[in-house]
Amino acid sequence: MEGLEHGLPIVDFFNLILGRPLAAVLALFGLRVKDPAHLLPDYLVMTLIVVILLSVLLGLAGRRVSLIPGKTQVVLESLIDFFEGLIVDTIGEQGKKYLPLVTTVGLFIMTSNLLGLIPGLMSPTSKLNVTLGCALVVWLYYHWQGIRTQGVLGYLKHFTGSNPFLAPLLLPIEIISHFSRPVSLSMRLFGNIFSEELLILIIASIIPYLLPLPFMAIAIFTAVIQAYVFVLLTCIYIAGAIAHEEEH
Repeated sequence: MEGLEHGLPIVDFFNLILGRPLAAVLALFGLRVKDPAHLLPDYLVMTLIVVILLSVLLGLAGRRVSLIPGKTQVVLESLIDFFEGLIVDTIGEQGKKYLPLVTTVGLFIMTSNLLGLIPGLMSPTSKLNVTLGCALVVWLYYHWQGIRTQGVLGYLKHFTGSNPFLAPLLLPIEIISHFSRPVSLSMRLFGNIFSEELLILIIASIIPYLLPLPFMAIAIFTAVIQAYVFVLLTCIYIAGAIAHEEEH
């Protein structure tokens, strides 16, 4: 893989503009940067591009909301309805308050997955750093919501169960189960996106024009499916966290 990879021009551009200023800021905190021209890694630049792209597009679309929706508004409303329907089916009506996080995670991951299909760019989700960050956000969020909903003691019953005699057995099992969730979430997404990008890169290096197109079409399907799976599991984890022990 290392032999196939090469520096992306847009990453070099970001480092050219932001490398030295950021290095100067870090120096104020005692952190010395040896090479400011390579300060920002490729996955961080791609993540910034996704965030900026979504912020600008959604911000502009939000200003054009009307009673008679245009094509853009119809697409956005359909996306929101999809996420809301998924939340209601998984968590219930009370789960609508989690729509901002679920929608944000879903749009970010889907856009990140698709970004690598544009020549000169790469999918930030093909790097484990990014997928693990997304998984940890979900992991911390559903634990926090469980504590907010039931209190610390009430939420701990999810780990020990209602039978005190089984608590010593259930507690380590539940702890291992919960700690494995961010690992499985991040590795599943990383593995699928990394492998599809690597496959397209190898095929394109052999026959650079028409042959990669079928694989890119499959990659679009994979990108959407992986975003859906990530969001679905997020909803399932939230539903389990806020459920009362007798329902758990």
